[in-house]
Amino acid sequence: MNSHLTKFFLLIISFLLLSNNLMAEPKETDWLTLMPKEDQQALNNMPELVLHNTAEAPSQFGKIGGLKQQDKTLPKVMYSTNTVPSLEGKRIRIGGYPVPIELNKQGKVIQLFIVPYPGACIHVPPPPPNQIILVNYEKGIELKDIYEPIWVIGKLHIEAISNDLADASYSMQADKVRPVEESDL
Repeated sequence: MNSHLTKFFLLIISFLLLSNNLMAEPKETDWLTLMPKEDQQALNNMPELVLHNTAEAPSQFGKIGGLKQQDKTLPKVMYSTNTVPSLEGKRIRIGGYPVPIELNKQGKVIQLFIVPYPGACIHVPPPPPNQIILVNYEKGIELKDIYEPIWVIGKLHIEAISNDLADASYSMQADKVRPVEESDL
C-alpha cells in the first residue's frame, strides 16, 4: 500500500511539473524566424528605405492606408507570403506592436494583428504578410497605446488571411497577451 501511495504522489508531482512547464512562457521567437532563409537573404540585400518617422508625415503609399499600403517600387520580399513549415503548431512567444481589429463589450481587444514595429499601419511601409500575425485572444486585453509593445504567447499556425486591413501569412490563438515590461528586457 505504501508503494502505491508513493507512486500516486510521484504521478501527481510529475503532472504538476509538466503542467507548470506547459504554462511557462517559451523563449522569445525572433520575427526573422517567420521568414524562410531566401526571404531573409533578400531582405539583407535590399537597399535602405527612406521612411517617414513622424505621425504627421504624409503617406507615400497612396490613399488606402492600413497594412495593405503598397509601393510597387519596393522589392518583392516586402510582399512575401512565404512561410516556414516547421513553425506550424509550435507554441511561441513573440513581441511586437498591436493593430486592434475587434473589441468585446468591455472594450478589450479580442482580435488584432501583431507586427514587428510601431506605426506599420500609418505612414511607413507595412511589413510583408509573413511578418504579420492575426491573433485571436478570447480573454481580451486592454490596450492603452498601440505604440507600446506586447508579448503574444500561443500556438502559431500557417494560414493565409486577407481582410480590408491586411494580408497575413500566420495566425495564432493566444493563450496569453501582455504588455512588455521593463523586467523582460
